Amino acid sequence: MGALYLIRDDDRAGERLDAARAQFARHGFGTTTPIGGAGFTGFHAAPFHGGPDSFHADGDDVIAVAGTLSYDRKLGRPALSALLRDFQFPYTDWTRLHGQFILFVRKNGRAYLLTDYFAAFQLFHDADHDMFSTSFLAAAKSLDRVSFQAQGVYEFAFNVFPTGNDTVLRELQRLGPRRQLELGQTVKAIEVEKPLPETATQEPLQDRVERTATQLRALIAPFAEYYGDKIQCPLSGGLDSRLALSLLRDAGVRPHVYVYGAPHLPDVQIAKKIAEGEGFDFEIFEKAKHARITPDDFAETVERNFHETDALVTDGGLFDNGGNAEARHARQRNGQLAVSGGCGEVFRNFFYLADRRMTARDVVGAFFARYTQGDVVPDFDADRFLGNLEAKALRAVGEQYAGDRLPRPVIEQLYPRMRCRSFFGREISLVGRQGGYLMPFFDHQIVAAALTLPISLKNAGKFESALLVHIDPKLASYPSTYGYSFDTAPTYQHRMSEFGTRVRPPWMRKHSYALRRRLGPIRDEQGGLLTPAYLGRVLDLHFPHMSRYFRVPNIEDNGLYRRVATLEYLAQHLEGRLG
Repeated sequence: MGALYLIRDDDRAGERLDAARAQFARHGFGTTTPIGGAGFTGFHAAPFHGGPDSFHADGDDVIAVAGTLSYDRKLGRPALSALLRDFQFPYTDWTRLHGQFILFVRKNGRAYLLTDYFAAFQLFHDADHDMFSTSFLAAAKSLDRVSFQAQGVYEFAFNVFPTGNDTVLRELQRLGPRRQLELGQTVKAIEVEKPLPETATQEPLQDRVERTATQLRALIAPFAEYYGDKIQCPLSGGLDSRLALSLLRDAGVRPHVYVYGAPHLPDVQIAKKIAEGEGFDFEIFEKAKHARITPDDFAETVERNFHETDALVTDGGLFDNGGNAEARHARQRNGQLAVSGGCGEVFRNFFYLADRRMTARDVVGAFFARYTQGDVVPDFDADRFLGNLEAKALRAVGEQYAGDRLPRPVIEQLYPRMRCRSFFGREISLVGRQGGYLMPFFDHQIVAAALTLPISLKNAGKFESALLVHIDPKLASYPSTYGYSFDTAPTYQHRMSEFGTRVRPPWMRKHSYALRRRLGPIRDEQGGLLTPAYLGRVLDLHFPHMSRYFRVPNIEDNGLYRRVATLEYLAQHLEGRLG
């Protein structure tokens, strides 16, 4: 939880610190605590919705965290005190440290920075390692000049957020998962291996289920003990949120349960049925009906959303009526813990690929080629775009696989290392700075266990359903949006639906999005007020910045259009610095 900012302590540090504090205030943070050492100065900000302590000092030694962590199954000050006492650089004891976070440690006169296991919580830095910030906007405003980077722009537009260490700006990168830093006149980077299983194992299903359930229970326990019933948990008609709810119930917690969407939607109807059957408090939150705003109100709402979401929001929460912001804040107000089922698909065949070796290029082409040539300018180079993604995929799993076909379990690593880090990492970094945020299925030990599953147990959610039945058979017995309850076998229709995707070869999957676009416009559930009457109040609808990358009038995918508009709004905000 919370946030941090560090700048090299030179003659411009004061000016940049003032600008950064002003930006953090616009994010919602209040009082800041000075931190620094080894030639750097900066500050830490506590989460503005409260939660466990995220700063601890012992004499001159200091530990500050942005994000949510547990250490030796403890939270807050007990966890930070023990971690500070035990800390050695480089840090390698990941059996004791869990969560998604950025960690600053000053110990014995030396200062260090490191990320969680997957670098999910985002730390932005410049090329010379003179500045570090959990705020993208504060980082951008610490530089005199910035410029858009085509690969990052296209990845954000097509796939929601850039992968690897990229951002949409050439001058800003994100600290990677294997890199730990010692601050000083010259910042020293140490590469730390963070291995994951590269082979599936054969063992009885029930043994796997019991071991994974034990690991998840241990992970949940300190949060259940600290927060009690002050926990918010989503529920839908799917599997991941129901599994998260089962873990909380199993720990003796009665969380506040909610669902997003209109009352007629299948997710909402199924969640309501479960809530009525189990007799727990339940909230239906329809974001689109949160508030009615006029075009005259829109500019103020968008500006507020822009700063609250640090410019690069992954959902519809920039050009909306404020419903997304209200939903985020409601989950953590008064020090509540927000729980997410995100990354639950690590237990399933997320990429829907056949059980065989493939090249990294096959995988990124099948999953990340969400573009059509009609939407982009003529000099967009699809081979270069996919080649850059291929290189990132190989860096994520290991350069030793370059030029070779990846073993199928190694392909599965790309889900947590590449997809979850970029997609859920942005969500974690935004929601996790407000207060406590727990995404249990993105824990490195849970991910490691899931990567040993044979693909046959991942297909149609066979293992995850068995895990839910083991932990909470009553919850498993309710219907789902898949057309069956999770304590019964998947229907023939569901199995055939998955199979129909798996049997399509990667070269065909690479063209799926473009073929879908030929069938007509694409709409997503995020919506947004994207008509000219609204968007024209906050943007030049000629898109002077993004028209360098996109043929905007051709875009008939409202998710893509919304993200391109997000980038245009960012460009307007940074116009004085754009090179």
